[in-house]
Amino acid sequence: MGEQASIPFQLRRLGVIMEPEPGNPHEAEGVLNPAVARGRDGRLYLLPRLVGRGNFSRIGVARVQFDASGDPVGVERLGVALEPAADYERNGCEDPRITFFAPLDLYVMAYTAFSDRGPRVALAVSADLLRWERLGLVHFAPHDDLDFGDVANKDALPFPVLVPSPSGRPALALIHRPLFPGSEPAAIAGRPAPRPVDLPHESLWISFCDYAPNIDGLAQLTQFQEHHRLASPVAPWERVKVGGGAPPVLVEGGWLVIYHGVSGEAADMGRPRTLRYSAGALILDRHDPSVIRYRSPEPILAPQTQAELSGVANNVVFPTGADQRLDLGRPDRIDVYYGMADSRIGVARLDLPRTLPPDALADPHEGRV
Repeated sequence: MGEQASIPFQLRRLGVIMEPEPGNPHEAEGVLNPAVARGRDGRLYLLPRLVGRGNFSRIGVARVQFDASGDPVGVERLGVALEPAADYERNGCEDPRITFFAPLDLYVMAYTAFSDRGPRVALAVSADLLRWERLGLVHFAPHDDLDFGDVANKDALPFPVLVPSPSGRPALALIHRPLFPGSEPAAIAGRPAPRPVDLPHESLWISFCDYAPNIDGLAQLTQFQEHHRLASPVAPWERVKVGGGAPPVLVEGGWLVIYHGVSGEAADMGRPRTLRYSAGALILDRHDPSVIRYRSPEPILAPQTQAELSGVANNVVFPTGADQRLDLGRPDRIDVYYGMADSRIGVARLDLPRTLPPDALADPHEGRV
């Protein structure tokens, strides 16, 4: 069921672990793009996006089931964790990412809240992964001549611990991908290669929220500033778009961030969509996560199996969760959970190399892709 890893950071598929449940109206149009987190009981919880009729999404909750060797093989459904209720999410709650934020002793969920204004980043917190308290939409302060405040934004990845902000203060860091007008895949896919990259508008950004215990309570967690451009498209497999994947995991070499890249052509004038979503790896400096130490030159996972090639959206692997296998005494093993063709959920295994490979991609300040 799995191919042998041949290059550093290559993922080895373990299989499909969740598909739509027949007769379940919440899953009529797919289960996909899950968050994962270890509960206080040590068990692994999976919070998938559940898509009902009309592309209306909720966030479910399930427990992951393992075989005797410790590989994930299925799930036990536990219900719905987050149902659209607030006005800013009236059209759906999508694509959660969860981390356990140690300074608060709480789980923090970043998710895509859909309203008539489009997608925005929202936060919620929980003590047990089952009951969630909404904190509201994330607010991004302006940066130079960029206004993050009223543009579509999604695929946000929170860090599990405080890190130094650019001004040296302890902060919660958040990786996110603003979708400035003209930076959407449909707008870029048809441009000839190589093309100039609009760096401010086509990048992953890392932003910081100053954290002071017992000041303003949880409300402070929605206020982000001191933005830094983190990564832009640099390789053919991501020439259309880069975006967030799984929340950062601290490993031997730094912060591991699995992200996604898009290549191909958007649907246009009767021509079918051929966009291809693949996964890549970043290693960020453990002391300054605005610094990239390694970036995979090729995808570490690309659509290949039938479940990844055919579905609601063809040719998609979309990583959103990472489980470091400390339960097996294997901090160098990361199980990556991902959406397959916007229809079902798969998992693949990453065995980290002992040292960072020397062939990391550079991210030039001015480039073409």
